[in-house]
Amino acid sequence: MDKPLIGVVMCHTVKDGHPTWVLHQKYLDAIMDVGGVVTALPHRPGLGETISHRTLPLLDGLLLPGSPSNIEPWRYNVSGEESESDPGRDELALTLIPQALKLRLPLLAICRGMQELVVAAGGTLNRQLPSEQVLHYADTDAPLAEQYAPAHPVQLMADGQLARLLGGARSLQVNSLHKQGIKDAGPRLQAEATAADGVIEAVSIPDHPFAIGVQWHPEWRYQDSDASSRLFEAFINACHHYRKEKRL
Repeated sequence: MDKPLIGVVMCHTVKDGHPTWVLHQKYLDAIMDVGGVVTALPHRPGLGETISHRTLPLLDGLLLPGSPSNIEPWRYNVSGEESESDPGRDELALTLIPQALKLRLPLLAICRGMQELVVAAGGTLNRQLPSEQVLHYADTDAPLAEQYAPAHPVQLMADGQLARLLGGARSLQVNSLHKQGIKDAGPRLQAEATAADGVIEAVSIPDHPFAIGVQWHPEWRYQDSDASSRLFEAFINACHHYRKEKRL
């Protein structure tokens, strides 16, 4: 079967003293279960341009997954240090995204990935979201099922791409595991969903066939959620279409 090839950006960390590449299986399962084939994209500072120009043209889609790390503030012109950083991922993702948009390559961005899309498109982030009205960050000491349980609703834009992909849904209950969020989405992005406190929870690029970012984690037990399943299916369908067009 002619399955689309999806590149997934990896994270770098240190485990038991060993430098380690990390990519949660849940993202890969969500892609493969709906008909995609995955290739992992590790990174190293200074190689972003090479990976972008050598690897990206071979792909049919790009997934930017979530991560415990945050984008370094200087990348969006904010001062301060980031203790949980992954500079190599910053460089790779922020190099891949403009090229993917230029190629009109289908792109799905999740949590940190959505924030990378925002920064690459000229937007900025709020490094610490308020929690008075909506609690956006889960207790990391709780069991995973509690961390990823539905936390709050988001309102979908009635005329947005995401609402159309989800069969005309007007709102969703989503999980929420992010301390940071969008401050200014920038000129290219369209808000697709917001929380009750006004925090933008999903974005898209209107003039792109499929470039969508969500702040929540649809990959978590995606098979139990109609909305999550629809999102991954729509992404892979866009990748199939891109692959066919590329061959013409």
